[in-house]
Amino acid sequence: MSLSKSDSYAAAGVDITAGYKAVELMKKHIARTRNEGCLDDVGGFGGCFGLPIAGMEEPVLVSGTDGCGTKVKLAILMDKHDTIGIDAVAMCVNDIICCGAKPLFFLDYIACGKNIPEKIAEIVSGVAEGCVQSGAALIGGETAEHPGMMPVEDYDLAGFAVGIVDKKKILDNTRMAEGDIVIALASTGIHSNGFSLCRKVFDIDNNNPDLYVPKGELGGKTTAEALLVPTRIYVKSVLALLEKVDVKGISHITGGGFYENIPRSIPDGLGAKIDKSAVKVLPIFDLIAKTGNIPERDMYNTYNMGVGMSIVVPKNEVDTALEILKANGEDAYVIGEIIASDEKVVLC
Repeated sequence: MSLSKSDSYAAAGVDITAGYKAVELMKKHIARTRNEGCLDDVGGFGGCFGLPIAGMEEPVLVSGTDGCGTKVKLAILMDKHDTIGIDAVAMCVNDIICCGAKPLFFLDYIACGKNIPEKIAEIVSGVAEGCVQSGAALIGGETAEHPGMMPVEDYDLAGFAVGIVDKKKILDNTRMAEGDIVIALASTGIHSNGFSLCRKVFDIDNNNPDLYVPKGELGGKTTAEALLVPTRIYVKSVLALLEKVDVKGISHITGGGFYENIPRSIPDGLGAKIDKSAVKVLPIFDLIAKTGNIPERDMYNTYNMGVGMSIVVPKNEVDTALEILKANGEDAYVIGEIIASDEKVVLC
């Protein structure tokens, strides 16, 4: 048991003993994420990890950092904190897999108005679940109590992931060519982007009662429930794909939607011709567009529209790619092709 206790610090709004309790409560969740690289337990000044470089000629570390945006606001309003951590992990590991890197470990950062150990442990349970889904170890983190900076019930969550890939296997989009095919991996919902617009459309900041009314078009879910569905993590299915298929480019469809993210994996002189009729638009996006009177282009420039990730493969490997992705639990389907174009994305 720690002997550390400061009545003066507590009077200023920071209870350091709550931090110790939170760490104890979260340890059972962290234990689920341990993998072969873990060298110590959480609680020291730094997380130690042994690099699995056997068989690699030039190991390269790939890192990514992100948060959950204002999706946290909805989690706070719903008093449901066990899934938002999945989003934090997903936003990082889904980015680094676009380079072909396997996630190794993750660290989180939680800033809160008041450290309520049970709530912090609930948040970390979601982080741990995201790490389990991606094969990453949760090797450390930080919970910072910020009295006066935010209301006592508020918090923010962010983190970063580190992965590894052999240099020769880093995805190289310069090999992409006209006639290659664009495959979509279905999303679970709006994931963790565009929530500022959602807050405006559904009046979330005022805790609009309609958020909690079940809707037939959402399969009986409430709008709040549909919005809070965690981001899908594509790591394990994409790693399986990379072992068998010549993947030429991957885009994680996050903030900026199709127009900002798909171009990030396409070289100059080429573009992705996307067949809008092929996109399996999820009902939540139809509800956002209808309720907020949002133009179609703005929707595709803000949200993933049901496509959480796009992958470019050679035409002769499409069937193999789809077979592997579906065998790994993905709803994968063709949405377009690569064309010669000065426009990086052409929706038609």
